[in-house]
Amino acid sequence: MYKRFMKLITFLSILITPFLLVNTKALAKTTKVGFVYLTTPGDHGWTYAHEIGKQMVEKEFGNKVKISVVENVPEGPDATRVIRELAKQGNEIIFTTSFGYMEPTLKVAKEFPNVKFEHITGYKRSKNVATGNIRFYEGRYVQGVVAGLMTKTNKIGYIGAYPISEVIMGINAFAQGMRSVNKKATISVIWANTWYDPVKEADAAKVHIAEGADILAQHTDSPAMLQIAEKKGALGFGQSTDMGAFAPKAQLFASINNWGPYYVEKIKQLRNGKWNTGDGPNHWPGNTWGGMSTDMLLLSEFKNMPSDVAAKAKKAHDGIKSGKIKIFAGPLKDNSGKEILASGKELDDGALWGMNYYLDGVTGKVPK
Repeated sequence: MYKRFMKLITFLSILITPFLLVNTKALAKTTKVGFVYLTTPGDHGWTYAHEIGKQMVEKEFGNKVKISVVENVPEGPDATRVIRELAKQGNEIIFTTSFGYMEPTLKVAKEFPNVKFEHITGYKRSKNVATGNIRFYEGRYVQGVVAGLMTKTNKIGYIGAYPISEVIMGINAFAQGMRSVNKKATISVIWANTWYDPVKEADAAKVHIAEGADILAQHTDSPAMLQIAEKKGALGFGQSTDMGAFAPKAQLFASINNWGPYYVEKIKQLRNGKWNTGDGPNHWPGNTWGGMSTDMLLLSEFKNMPSDVAAKAKKAHDGIKSGKIKIFAGPLKDNSGKEILASGKELDDGALWGMNYYLDGVTGKVPK
């Protein structure tokens, strides 16, 4: 009996050893990882947040990864060329970190079916293209709460990058937060038509302040807006990373994009042969849109505000994170009075991605 048992153990060990060796080799090998940046980490905003995420990857994997980064890649034909070159260089997973890289990423992915691509903030996917995004609008709601409580003029200035749904839903979430505490305040939007241009951002901030705004918000990437706010005695919010060092007297808090855990998890999945299966501890499948509940969106310390305002901001944060606060629950009306959603209902993700209107509290019209 004992001999038969030992023979069985020997047979099983022979059977499974090749699989164990394959898995061990896979985990031991160096994984080549590519990143495409829209600007440089010196923007102290959007790209800097991705750089911090990349550094988390380096810390997690050490010499088990070899990372290539290409900075200052414009959205368009240049992006296609850069992504293709990274694929040719043998990178096994490539993170393309701007909305305008969507079509170039999909195009190159067809040419390199064995390479995995992660497009950040996109909505189109394929067998080897996954998407990752953050619910930035959740932070805008908390910003709106603070702005509504802190404004003395009831005029809020908002600088938008491009009139796409991602930016519009942020403006509307801000309005929802603001109107939850102050129905007299209004938001005026200036479109910079760029993600990153400190001069344009600064000029827009000056116009807002000249028109009476005492609180500024942004969906652009540099600290220029906050620096102007500090010079002019206004207040505002940081974007993507904590920008308090650039305007210590003006920043109320910053919405922080926490990409690192996502990048680490996706590379782990690739190395384990489970990319895009959702089998990791955070269960991230091919389409990830996380927010406060998954810690993909964080808020910096509340500053330059009374303690009661900070307490209400924290309550808003906790309510969103727990799911108690539904930012886009009905009744909802656009700024012309048209009903968007009846009471008792809530906009789903599809409706958010189709958002092309301003909710009550925002002045003007969305550019076409």
